[in-house]
Amino acid sequence: MAKIEPKIFDELKTALVSFGDKYFVAEELNRSKLTDDLRNYDEALLSKLFEVDFIKQHFIKEVAGQKLFQIEQLEEAVLYNDYWDTSYTKYENRVGLASKGKFLQDSQDVVLDFPFKDGVLTASMTKEDNEDGYDDAFLNEVIEKDEIDRLFDKKVFVNVKRFGDNQTAQHSTEVDNGIVSFDKEKDNLIIKGNNLLALHTLADKYAGQIKLIYIDPPYNTGSDSFSYNDKFNHSAWLTFMKNRLEIAYELLKDDGAIFVHCDDNEQAYLKVLLDDIFGSDNFLNTLSVFTKVSAGASGGGEDKKLKKNIEYIHIFTKNNSYFSSFYPVYKKTELEAYITQMKQDGKSFKYTNVLVDSGKETYYKTIKDGSGDDIVINKVDDYKITTINQLAKEENLSIQEVYDKYFDKVMTTTNAQTSIRTRVWEATDNENNMYTATYTPKSGRNKGKRTKLIFSGKQKVLFIWLKDTAVKEGKKTYKKEKIGTFWDGFSWINVTKEGQVKFESGKKTEGLIQRVIEMASDENDIVLDFFMGSGTTQATALKMKRRFIGIEQMDYINEISVPRLQKVIDGEQGGISKDVNWQGGGSFVYAELFPKNMGYLQDVIHAKDLEELKSVYERMLSGTDTDEPADISFRADLSKIDWLQGFDGNKRLLVKLLDKNGLYYNYSEIGDSNVRDMITDSDYTFNKTFYEGGD
Repeated sequence: MAKIEPKIFDELKTALVSFGDKYFVAEELNRSKLTDDLRNYDEALLSKLFEVDFIKQHFIKEVAGQKLFQIEQLEEAVLYNDYWDTSYTKYENRVGLASKGKFLQDSQDVVLDFPFKDGVLTASMTKEDNEDGYDDAFLNEVIEKDEIDRLFDKKVFVNVKRFGDNQTAQHSTEVDNGIVSFDKEKDNLIIKGNNLLALHTLADKYAGQIKLIYIDPPYNTGSDSFSYNDKFNHSAWLTFMKNRLEIAYELLKDDGAIFVHCDDNEQAYLKVLLDDIFGSDNFLNTLSVFTKVSAGASGGGEDKKLKKNIEYIHIFTKNNSYFSSFYPVYKKTELEAYITQMKQDGKSFKYTNVLVDSGKETYYKTIKDGSGDDIVINKVDDYKITTINQLAKEENLSIQEVYDKYFDKVMTTTNAQTSIRTRVWEATDNENNMYTATYTPKSGRNKGKRTKLIFSGKQKVLFIWLKDTAVKEGKKTYKKEKIGTFWDGFSWINVTKEGQVKFESGKKTEGLIQRVIEMASDENDIVLDFFMGSGTTQATALKMKRRFIGIEQMDYINEISVPRLQKVIDGEQGGISKDVNWQGGGSFVYAELFPKNMGYLQDVIHAKDLEELKSVYERMLSGTDTDEPADISFRADLSKIDWLQGFDGNKRLLVKLLDKNGLYYNYSEIGDSNVRDMITDSDYTFNKTFYEGGD
């Protein structure tokens, strides 16, 4: 299209001048406004363009007697071709992530990933052999726009099971005539299958229903220690994330929040992508999470870069107008350790006095607050205040033991700048005594609650209590500090074995997920994690009385993730169990997306030699007694199969032969005789109930 650029520029300027300044800034074309109206099929604009002979010649195509206006090609010519470098948008502040010269925001293509350890597919290939000249070891394919509707259609569920109280490793087919019921308002759900397609499968049922999404996606680092091969081209990774975040946005409640965990490899680009999808106005915070201690004095592994001990979590809400605030979350530190740290930092701990005896109160007078409501003032006599150190000496206790014993009475004073203090001060004529003031606050932490404050001395300093900033658990006292954007204090030492399952890499602590869930959801809210991994999010949600949805494609879901949740149901006491007094209980429904081409795809990827690969290919073409033939891509040229090309080359070619929008059976096919014969009656009934609410 490069040869027609100057001509199209002249033709468009001539045609659009009839709209006045709508598509111009001074003499220059406002191509951003033009492309927006093209995408929106603006009737007035299209009618004018249909009158232009040049447009009709180059952008209107006749197919089967019908004329098709190729709007996307015109948009590309307007938005992306180099000729327009002198036009207005060269100076317009449109900044965003791009792939192959186009903004990701404008792309309607989908990258479908195959998160297996598939490095073997490109291991023997030279850089020159790879498409576009880069190593796409994380194999992915772009799905064209006309295939996406079928790809994203609802899928058939199979192998449905319910795991519940005291039913570890049991299956609900033993009861209820083999039918697994599902109640969206009560049940938890685990899905095995490609997470992008599973999310779209849930779209109709759960759109706008999810209160909290936490995901810990592959970091695109090149590490092979995780079961995902999380190394693929930068733009492919961004598109991979874009596809999933867009449907996540649709599932999220208006007042919900999404937490996306990442490291510094992609976090900056990920933030821009999230801005595009959720809107920069809906950005809440970026958290810095202390994850591990840097290498010790041995100096092992030193290089030009600093050791990594921080990861990041980007937080967005769906709609800032509906989102009120996070629930307050606190970091707890044993009081003795907290005081010691303050001394080391050269700071003094203020809570060093104890109101040993609160004395006797007598009525003094009643005054009014700013709203005209009563403030009842009492005078206090015969009270006794002493210090922590004095009590330690008198009672032969350690400092920590004094704090534990007198927890409710430990206090300090402050010159609080409040209207209540001013009114009490003026009402008591600066007398050097102690007074209480009882009233009902109109705002703040005690809004609407009858509250008593204590003021003392001529300055009427306000008593503040340790119990308001600390908590006593058993025999120990902990200082509470409201959490900010730096998160630490998590134990990573035994995280690989947490939940009584071993998961070597990529596993997060239940303590970290507890903090996320505590601050961004309430009991019975739905928590979604579609990079489920070992099941940490789901285990923590269950212990915290939240409902959950988990999605995982890898086979370890049945070896690690589901067994972990079964242990939680049985009362497993690791992770946060003691902190939340977990006693076991709960249930979840497990279901798998019914594989079609996905089964063949896995067989190809896991083939060990050329003979095994040939066997898979024959089954792809002819099917078996239990499986249909594979859906072969309409682009495929089977004449290119040449077994002399060897194992690696043919393995890669067979993957490309498979039609990627046929990875799983669509629900629309469930009535087809060939599909119906392959699924059990109980799974058939579950699908009908899940999608339609009945038979």
